[in-house]
Amino acid sequence: MEIVSFNEQEIEITAVYFRPSSPNKQRFESFPRRMVYDGREYTFVEEGLRYLIQKGQELVKLFDVSDGQNQYRLRLDPANRWTLVGMKTSV
Repeated sequence: MEIVSFNEQEIEITAVYFRPSSPNKQRFESFPRRMVYDGREYTFVEEGLRYLIQKGQELVKLFDVSDGQNQYRLRLDPANRWTLVGMKTSV
């Protein structure tokens, strides 16, 4: 597997899905399902891990997702901007 790192390249998330965030299922959290990067659309088939990272007063969310061939790390910042942080390719 080859690891490709990016300098926070902004992406567009075109679809999300929701999952309960608490045992009583009254709150739901959204997760990325599809993104557009470099003019191409990628659909995620495997849900991965989600990390919450606190940087000072700021809370950043990282998502590890896969399209079945490659793995992607996505970042959602407090301003609701999505960026592609890194990718592992199967080549």
